[in-house]
Amino acid sequence: MNSAQADAYLRRLGAARPGRPTGEALRELHLRHLRTVPFENLSIHLGEEIVLEEKSLLGKLVGSRRGGFCYELNGAFGALLTALGYEVRLLAARVYGEGERLGIPYGHLALRVGTVEGDDRLVDVGFGAHSHHPLALGVRGDQTDPGGTFRVVEAGPESPGVTGDAGPSGPVDLDVVRDGARQYRLETRPRALGDFTAGAWWQATSPRSHFTRSLVCSRVTDAGGRITLSGRTLTATAPDGRKEVRELDREEEVLATYQDVFGIGLSEVPTVRNPSGNG
Repeated sequence: MNSAQADAYLRRLGAARPGRPTGEALRELHLRHLRTVPFENLSIHLGEEIVLEEKSLLGKLVGSRRGGFCYELNGAFGALLTALGYEVRLLAARVYGEGERLGIPYGHLALRVGTVEGDDRLVDVGFGAHSHHPLALGVRGDQTDPGGTFRVVEAGPESPGVTGDAGPSGPVDLDVVRDGARQYRLETRPRALGDFTAGAWWQATSPRSHFTRSLVCSRVTDAGGRITLSGRTLTATAPDGRKEVRELDREEEVLATYQDVFGIGLSEVPTVRNPSGNG
């Protein structure tokens, strides 16, 4: 990413270029990203190709002012942070499902970001409802965040679904826990963006993927809550957890909500590609 592209990305976020790659600047960029760039899977249901290459990601998020899911959001944000002088490593994760079963390898992409202070942060702007601020990877106690209480813990052999990456002298996987529930298992070895192509393809095409069975467009609000459009259901969640739910009856309302609330201009209302989950 060149300087002009980084400046365009920062304008999308409404952020100034930080003078140094500090933890404080990272915290601000992280929150602005969550408030500005929606977590959305509309491309899957609009028949748009998802390409995990920097040029394509910037064209979508910055040029077309769209959002995306984890591979796109964290992939693009990682490229921006690298351009701003941060040390960025892409990490693969497996997401916990029902019964604490782990999902597919490369089912999620997160970022390990080093700052000038010398500590590493877990940066994740692509997991939907998650932490509003980067998490300290080296801290094993509770980390209080507007998005919940988080813990980063080592995944021992007694943990369910061990990936096999941990060993006496090898890297140790980490479990990311939110409010007592495991969210995903993080591998600590760095990956390249292209490594996630198969995972992104599965998420976008498999009848077993929740992304093919539902529509979502969501972002953090300026007040610290969340607003989500799932199909035609608009849910506003306050910081204290209270919810206001409204059904949008007309297509014009749906398109106007995408534009006015999420900044996404669409010519047609997306429809769920695989509503039955049967392929």
